[in-house]
Amino acid sequence: MFIGIRLATIILEDRGKGVVRRLAVAPVSHFQYLSQNLLAYSVILILQCAIVVYGGILFGQELYQPSRLFLLFVSFCFASLAIALAWISFYRRKDTSFLLYMSLIFLIVVLGGLIIPIEIFPDLLKRIAVIFPTYWLAEGLNWIVFGENILDFLLINSVLWLYTIVCIIIGSTRKIY
Repeated sequence: MFIGIRLATIILEDRGKGVVRRLAVAPVSHFQYLSQNLLAYSVILILQCAIVVYGGILFGQELYQPSRLFLLFVSFCFASLAIALAWISFYRRKDTSFLLYMSLIFLIVVLGGLIIPIEIFPDLLKRIAVIFPTYWLAEGLNWIVFGENILDFLLINSVLWLYTIVCIIIGSTRKIY
């Protein structure tokens, strides 16, 4: 999530420099600009996932189902990039957006169950945790280690891709500042 916001703030910098205004009169559409930037950022995140998973295998670490782990990490990377894109669509200043998002990431990670196990939360917080993508990442990691039913893994990835689609729609609205 940290890398997702760092990459997405480049789009926010372009807005501040007037690149989006110039795109309005250029032969490049807003969709092309946004999709090419997101594709470039996605390649960076996918390479990072490949290095973590397959680098661990190369160095002799035993991983449970590395291909599914890679798929889960890629799904989460797309979701975190889309969430960052949606987040920066509400801000004009890079610094404000970045600082508030860093605080939000900490809350999402804690309430999503990556730092503190969900099992020790009160019932209300357990229900709230389901809305965070980090909850689904933690569930996916648990499934990779303990899971038996492949449909559960597909549900987890589907929820992460649903976050991706919804947040890209929110973040891709064309705004000329």
